[in-house]
Amino acid sequence: MRALTLTSHGSLDQLRVQDVPDPVISAPDQVRISMRAAALNRLDLFVLQGLPGVALQFPHVMGGDGAGVVESVGAAVTRFQPRDRVMINPGLSCWNCEYCLAGEQSLCVSYRLLGEHVPGSIAELLVLPERNLAPVPEGMPWEKAAAFSLATLTAWRMLANRAAVRAGETVLIWGIGGGVSLAALQIAKLLGARVIATSSSDAKLAAATTLGADVTLNYTTTDVPRQVRELTARRGVEVVVENVGERTWEQSLRCLGRMGRLVTCGATTGPMVVTDVRKLFWYQWSIFGSTMGNYTEYQEISRLAGQGKLWPLVDSVVPLDRAADAFARLASGAQLGKLVIEVSS
Repeated sequence: MRALTLTSHGSLDQLRVQDVPDPVISAPDQVRISMRAAALNRLDLFVLQGLPGVALQFPHVMGGDGAGVVESVGAAVTRFQPRDRVMINPGLSCWNCEYCLAGEQSLCVSYRLLGEHVPGSIAELLVLPERNLAPVPEGMPWEKAAAFSLATLTAWRMLANRAAVRAGETVLIWGIGGGVSLAALQIAKLLGARVIATSSSDAKLAAATTLGADVTLNYTTTDVPRQVRELTARRGVEVVVENVGERTWEQSLRCLGRMGRLVTCGATTGPMVVTDVRKLFWYQWSIFGSTMGNYTEYQEISRLAGQGKLWPLVDSVVPLDRAADAFARLASGAQLGKLVIEVSS
């Protein structure tokens, strides 16, 4: 089969579309999928550059998100049959450790992600356990189905579970334009929150307004913490959604009100942050880390997608042979929404 592979860590020049062995069903609960489209995430750039503690076998198939048509199923599969349209949850869990048995599969002691720890989704064929699949909602095009899972699941756990956003609260979201931030905006509005969205692009801020943001701030021309204080009668916001890291961390804390909650899933500008612990305990802030989500959460966002909610915004679609162009656009930060690769038509 044809797949987008990484031949070694480094630059975009290390990406190759080449033939690799077809995956085969090796367990009764597995499904083989003929992939139609796959979507990129910031994680794919980190894999390209190399992640500490993650050793890959090259050539390594890239990608975590995707959607396709069921080609064949194992003997124990009951929910799907050939020709079903499915989208994939890229988180792989053992389902036997104490965390999995408690319903927290993203805390599994052997948790792995497609495209990061094991061969990924930008390939003509993919084999996954049945539990990692959900039906593509009626009317959802392939590019949106491919772009749905990772960012939406991550954002749902961040807002609905970890930060437990409530109706009437104010949520600050950094960097509108990326998949997680856009999903967080949709989820915050679904939960009844007021949203302040930031970006360095006025065009992205205009799109955020269209998607429901109540206030937009260009962080290159605005003192965000000061403006947030003015907008909230000097009280600050209840929740900050972080995935930027070093560049925005201290500003995020300055935006938090008393008993505020900061939830983070990434560190795109660096992992080492500074926190004034005196303010942390004095204002009784809570800081939450969050990664992906559990099986129940994936079922919930899939149910909402079936109702026409939380569909992702897609920036552009490119064919497999031009996959490196999508990586370059992601690296530039110019995208508004998800970047999708058409694997087959």
